Amino acid sequence: MKKLINHVDTVLAESLDGFAAAHADIVTLGAERQFVRRRHLKPGKVALISGGGSGHEPLHAGFVGHGMLDAACPGQVFNSPTPDQMLAAAQAVDGGAGVLFIVKNYAGDMMNFQLAAEMLDLENATVLVNDDVAVENSTYTTGRRGVAGTLIVERIVGAAAERGDKLAALKALGDAVNQATASMGVALTSCTVPAAGTPTFQIGDDEMEVGVGIHGEPGRKRVKLATADEIAADLLGAILKDLALKPGQPVILLVNGFGGTPLMELYVMVCAATKILTAAGLTVVRHLTGSYVTSLEMAGCSITVSAVNADWLALWDAPLHTAALRWGV
Repeated sequence: MKKLINHVDTVLAESLDGFAAAHADIVTLGAERQFVRRRHLKPGKVALISGGGSGHEPLHAGFVGHGMLDAACPGQVFNSPTPDQMLAAAQAVDGGAGVLFIVKNYAGDMMNFQLAAEMLDLENATVLVNDDVAVENSTYTTGRRGVAGTLIVERIVGAAAERGDKLAALKALGDAVNQATASMGVALTSCTVPAAGTPTFQIGDDEMEVGVGIHGEPGRKRVKLATADEIAADLLGAILKDLALKPGQPVILLVNGFGGTPLMELYVMVCAATKILTAAGLTVVRHLTGSYVTSLEMAGCSITVSAVNADWLALWDAPLHTAALRWGV
């Protein structure tokens, strides 16, 4: 294992300290590094809180700031944060209008966020993200997994919270955006969790795992390496079947790297995906390309398609200032 670390036991703490130092104008760390929160809180708005295992950076801490999250709770690598972290985060960022938890559909995340919600003495609601169309069930979750579509939900709901929407409206919006969003990924290599020291799975140099999860979970099939056009057609075939969109529908296209894929290759995938979506009669109105929901150093990518309307598109375009995403400010 070759990694830029000091010790496996200090990776998360030192990474969080470095993140907070690098983005001190945007975020600050909570006590004992339980959470990352916005440095400048906005009284009177609904507080948005998410979180999950580390190793997916910039998800979630990189999306804390104006127009997205108020706080993010980091667990150990590929492990859920604890209910105590979520409670502490909610109490720290409460603006008096309630708390909305945005949770990826993994068993540990769901259980711990539910416990926190039950213990929290504040009005709260939860949006469950389950955009992964690769599998209906896996050993990691009940039903579809929450993957890169989480970014779409956090962004659109975050903008609505910033403009002052109430808790019930934000919950309804988050559920609707989730329903209009679908993702699927492909892995070319495995990744190595620092504490494990060896790759999560073995895969041949001429193979790829189609439908992989963001922790390296197995997908629909392992097949021989294909071209970018063939991969895009496979992933989008499942996505478009799930969404069943009508011609003319405007969509956001997110091509997301898993941590070990060069931007050059991600843009090749953008080219392939855009051609397929256009041929299907869909209109790509916004693109987002880069490594935003990663799996340590895994090579591969996911494609996310989110159907939008004029209001959602305006929310997407609204001013945004986080460590990983910023525009309009």
